[in-house]
Amino acid sequence: MKWYLKVVKENYANFQGRARRQEYWMFTLFHLIFFYALIFISGLLVALTESAALVFIYVIYVLATLVPALAVAVRRMHDVGKSGWYILIPIYSFILAVTEGEKGPNQYGPDPKGADLEEINEIGKPEIEA
Repeated sequence: MKWYLKVVKENYANFQGRARRQEYWMFTLFHLIFFYALIFISGLLVALTESAALVFIYVIYVLATLVPALAVAVRRMHDVGKSGWYILIPIYSFILAVTEGEKGPNQYGPDPKGADLEEINEIGKPEIEA
């Protein structure tokens, strides 16, 4: 749930940087859970009240979360070193979404896992004093 809230609160319209697989897939999981729950609730309310106006409860949710869903998808593409436009290619974007991101910084920003490879490579090397 923290990943969902992070995307919605902190990175609502942030199309810059990179998103880890965990951030992307946890957001997607909770997004789908909420979406289907709202479809069920709105269908139940329509059946109980016979008012078709309640059908659009889930539409409001989808519109409210459209921007953060696109933003996290674009940042996920950035993590694998691709442009955000790759989300428009259905099967290939799914393959990229499940692929591990590039290690170390790339053209879109630092590694979201936080490990800088150059720092790791320096571990254990003797320090040379001038």
